[in-house]
Amino acid sequence: MSNPGIILKYRGDILFTVLKSVGIMGLNGYIVDVEVDVSNGLPSFDIVGLPNTSVKESKERVRAAIKNSGYEFPLGRITVNLAPADIKKEGPVFDLAIAVGLLISSGQLAVRTKELFLLGELSLDGSLRGIAGVLPSILAARNELRSFAVIVPYENMDEAALVGGVGVHPARSLRQVVNYLAGIEQIPEYYVNLDSLLNGEPKSTGDGCDMADVQGQFAVKRALEVAAAGGHNILLSGPPGSGKTMMARRLSDIMPSMTMEEALEVTKIYSVSGMLKNGCPLITSRPFRSPHHSISKSGLVGGGRVPRPGEISLSHHGILFLDEFPEFSRDALEALRQPVEDGRVSISRVNGSFDYPANMMLVGAMNPCPCGYYGDESVECSCTPNQIIRYKSRISGPLMDRIDIQVEVPRIKYQDLSPVRTKAKSENETSAEIRRNVERARLVQKNRLEGSGIFTNSQMGIKEIRRHCRLEGRAADLIKTAFDRLRLSARAYSRIIKVARTIADLQGEEFIKANHIGEAIQYRSFDRNSK
Repeated sequence: MSNPGIILKYRGDILFTVLKSVGIMGLNGYIVDVEVDVSNGLPSFDIVGLPNTSVKESKERVRAAIKNSGYEFPLGRITVNLAPADIKKEGPVFDLAIAVGLLISSGQLAVRTKELFLLGELSLDGSLRGIAGVLPSILAARNELRSFAVIVPYENMDEAALVGGVGVHPARSLRQVVNYLAGIEQIPEYYVNLDSLLNGEPKSTGDGCDMADVQGQFAVKRALEVAAAGGHNILLSGPPGSGKTMMARRLSDIMPSMTMEEALEVTKIYSVSGMLKNGCPLITSRPFRSPHHSISKSGLVGGGRVPRPGEISLSHHGILFLDEFPEFSRDALEALRQPVEDGRVSISRVNGSFDYPANMMLVGAMNPCPCGYYGDESVECSCTPNQIIRYKSRISGPLMDRIDIQVEVPRIKYQDLSPVRTKAKSENETSAEIRRNVERARLVQKNRLEGSGIFTNSQMGIKEIRRHCRLEGRAADLIKTAFDRLRLSARAYSRIIKVARTIADLQGEEFIKANHIGEAIQYRSFDRNSK
């Protein structure tokens, strides 16, 4: 493929201009040729190539920006074609390319052929505004072209510079871009220090507290450590005030640091969603998303008329925390089944099919009944048996089967809260200490699964389970007994094996032993209580 650039073509005395920009489809970018033609005829301004409303409105933004930047808006019949013409174009990203093309075609800008892309939204005064999707746009261009330069709004320069091998020129206004193309002004290339961004201090996405602050609940903290070490889904069930939400929010503090590859994947999703914060071009902390239970199905899994990533994808490589789990709509919960199993969510629309990554940890918290006190030793439950059954049935069996770890969170006793109580060292572990255990276990998994395309025990399929989950004799007998007595499904059996593999990794064991299987079975409380 030829190098991209500003291509000037003449048809007699009429100048025809082609510039390069990038559009977004789902999470991926694609190269767009912005073809600008100014010809004789009644004044008009048409944009073709399946533009949506925001693209069509660029006519007024471009017109005002050219005039307020001190240039003449050309009179004549203006036609702008965004090629390829069979893909829907969205967003204001093409403003800058259209404006520059008009100035070239009208003879106000003499420019030599330049190997560059133009991205940016124009304000009415001619200044450049930041846009969404810069990172996937430049990644798409780099995948097709070896070397090029790109002009981006000043707000997007850090994000654009994350892509190596690309000359990034940040600009503040249309006039500055025109001066640069005319050779009047220089816009120096911008570079960002990736190592400093990635190796900075890990930022907590929880509430700023530590696991050591949690009183009691040693068994639950152990379950959270196992979940973090293997990337397992977990559900906490207990009465109000037992600490379910508090501990779930601290789970993000014990998660391992993200690799550069993971950070770029997450940043790409947030870039397309327009959720990157100023001064934070690279997301280095694992996402922690906690949507309210009133969220719609499309808000949770993604979609809409113009498909956008949902909370599942926004929690990619991180945590999706659903508090008051049974209160979410049935449709929303059932839509979780395929993403939880496959790590991806597929959305089909008339314009095409969109595939979003959703490799996240699902963390749920719920009360055992509508009043919250079923099974509580201190407070009597006021719910009828039918109310309890209906409440629990809001979470379907197939979805519950996909949750690896299901633990009951009991009411905290006074002796656990007493300031004079002496805690065992294992109960007083800080988040940093637990994180070190988690990272050691993750490293073992990474080395074991190298070359398979997966990185955690929770992602293992049947082939990996058979290869890497060898059971000692007593362990095999124990899982067989549990399978028969608890009438486990094949999926529940596999998930118990994977959790046991994680427990063995935390203890530095090569083989899965009976105590590892026993602990993993204890984490299937709903299976045990329903039999």
